[in-house]
Amino acid sequence: MTDQADPLAQFSDALVTRAEAAKNAVVAIRLAYERHITGIVWQSEIIVASEQSLPRKDDFELVVAGGSVVTARIAGRDPSTNIAILLLKEKIASPSIAAGEAHTGAVALAIGSDGSGGASARLGIVNVAGGEWHSSRGGLIDRRIVLDLRLARREEGGPVFDAAGAHLGMSTFGPRGRVIVIPTATIERIVPRLLKDGRIARGWLGVALQPVAVPDALRETADQSSGLMVMSVVEGGPAAQAGIVAGDIILSVDGISTHRFRKIAGYFGPDNIGRKADLRLIRSGTVITVQTTIAERPAA
Repeated sequence: MTDQADPLAQFSDALVTRAEAAKNAVVAIRLAYERHITGIVWQSEIIVASEQSLPRKDDFELVVAGGSVVTARIAGRDPSTNIAILLLKEKIASPSIAAGEAHTGAVALAIGSDGSGGASARLGIVNVAGGEWHSSRGGLIDRRIVLDLRLARREEGGPVFDAAGAHLGMSTFGPRGRVIVIPTATIERIVPRLLKDGRIARGWLGVALQPVAVPDALRETADQSSGLMVMSVVEGGPAAQAGIVAGDIILSVDGISTHRFRKIAGYFGPDNIGRKADLRLIRSGTVITVQTTIAERPAA
């Protein structure tokens, strides 16, 4: 039997071809101490990267395919979806990237930059391919895609492809170090808005919150065992204007229990800015309802 007829050899050759083709889709974003993370060549002048791992500065050096060094400037960041974009000061060749659909059990190939103009590759499977979800910062992620593979820190932010070479999204580290994917659909939705405004507007009440247990005597009235205690209130913010004070325990926002923290965080997305919201809370041993208006979170 020849190698050409060997399914395993054919599979290996296909992976080599995919990895080779993906070299033009990644760049190394140089960090301090000779470290780097990976970015995706989204368009000829736009690089997409993992926001959580990108240092807070304006200008970066990037190593592109072949080893050339170019410069780029930060154009926008959205911590809630973990997407950042950089604008190159000179255009580079950009690959044609076709979006794919994740399926549980399917092969996934995560590509990273090796830091010198080449690529690294990680093979795994899609462990979970679920529906949309909200991050802890309230960003809407179009699909929950979890990968069963290991990823080095320098490879975070690279593209993830399926077996057919379709683009599933950007690799990143999620809770407890699991490798997740920010879907292509999310990147396509966020990038134009970052290009326009440099940020994604989010709703805000102007409070610092801490999970607490509801006092035993009030659990039946509150109809839940925990809430979010207001630890501090920003002067002049929406909560302060509504009369909310430190020590209040918020039970729900417009009927959404504070048990469901990610759903609460998602409620403060850009579409709800300016909307009036009813906050059910405990104050001085009594359950009351206070109405406030969701304002845009200050840029700072």
